[in-house]
Amino acid sequence: MRSDLLAGVSPRLLPECGETVVCAVSGGLDSMCLLDLLVRWCGRRQDCRVIAAHFNHRLRSTANRDEAFVRDWCAENGVPFVSGSGDVRAAAALEGLSLEEAARKLRYAFLREAAADQGGARIYTAHHADDNAETILMNLVRGTGLTGLAGMMPSRDGIVRPLLEISRDELEAYAAARSIPHVEDETNADPDAAARNFLRLQVMPLLKQANPRAVEHMNQTARQLQALDCFLEEEARRRTACAETRKGQAALPLEELRAAPESVRPRMLLRLFDLLGVGRKDIGAIHLQALLDMAGHTDPGKEGRASLPHGVTARCSRGWLILETRPQPLTEARLLPGETLRWGDFRLTLLDRLEGEGLALRARTKSESGEVTVRPCVPGDRMTLPGTRGARSVKRLCLDRHIAPEERDRLPAICAAGRLAAVWRLGVDLEFLPEGEPCRFIQIKQTEENDHEK
Repeated sequence: MRSDLLAGVSPRLLPECGETVVCAVSGGLDSMCLLDLLVRWCGRRQDCRVIAAHFNHRLRSTANRDEAFVRDWCAENGVPFVSGSGDVRAAAALEGLSLEEAARKLRYAFLREAAADQGGARIYTAHHADDNAETILMNLVRGTGLTGLAGMMPSRDGIVRPLLEISRDELEAYAAARSIPHVEDETNADPDAAARNFLRLQVMPLLKQANPRAVEHMNQTARQLQALDCFLEEEARRRTACAETRKGQAALPLEELRAAPESVRPRMLLRLFDLLGVGRKDIGAIHLQALLDMAGHTDPGKEGRASLPHGVTARCSRGWLILETRPQPLTEARLLPGETLRWGDFRLTLLDRLEGEGLALRARTKSESGEVTVRPCVPGDRMTLPGTRGARSVKRLCLDRHIAPEERDRLPAICAAGRLAAVWRLGVDLEFLPEGEPCRFIQIKQTEENDHEK
């Protein structure tokens, strides 16, 4: 067993020259050992600073005692101290979370705020080797992938865990050797207080009976899995470098996804969610498999679609896998002569001459108003197109041209004199066909967000 915890902590995880860090301190043995270690380190270097941050969850009658203990210790030892508190029970009820989840969410929000007050300081927590083994086991029994089995990372997203190589026994020995005081959370001795308590008090002792080095071996395996996890993540990053990202949209060539090793494809999909800006939360294996199935079985020339969390729609179209956030509802808008209107995925300009792609309508008659508007197609819309026998519904016309309902609902429908005159990609109604010039021409350009689909 190490005589000094500093010998078991990687120097790269400790505060750097001139750095200020925030140490999460509950008052328990683990966090008090970490605070003591950081204070010793900063005292040796005399060019970095540690701030103790305590969050009062207000869940126990002794919660105020814990806060006072940490505050008093910091005052006696000249350590800057900040505190916060929150109504965990109310937060859990409001958001449908367990008390454990709600407490963690409020605690980290407070810690990040404290770090932001220091210009984005790193946050130090006292998670150790036994905690990591419990986390791995918890993830395993709940159901997890490689990332969950890899356990906690020593440093990620501004959170530093320098004690992951240190066992609970070593922390207890360090506290005894240095006479480090602490307070006990009485709920830690109750196996029914939280799922983690059950693992710590009843399951882990049995595993240690089977092998006293169980925690050590679990952490060794986790480090190997972390290396593999990082490799797969980097490979996914490399293979999605060709992805096109624009506001509300991320797209990847299907051939890139299909050419990747099977183990990398789910990571590539998760990278698309990152690039879209919605993150990976709530994206489970079932969603990733649905996307992979759609990408693997959508025939060329056809379009597959899937609805996903966070209001994201996925579709396979013209050789691309496209993730989009739900578009805003389209409404009717007036087209003014010579002015360009941004409407949905298009830019429309009303001209008195033919110029580029668009829809040409006959010049208005003396008996009708000159108002031209654009709106989405609506149920009941009907058109009579050249070469057809009578009027047909826009819905039927789109089906004949293999235009999916979601795309149909985003097509510009042009109205003149209050009546449907034309629909982009379908054509102009016979009644509004021009007879040469002059005419009314609606120039239509797709916006850049869809350039890769042209």
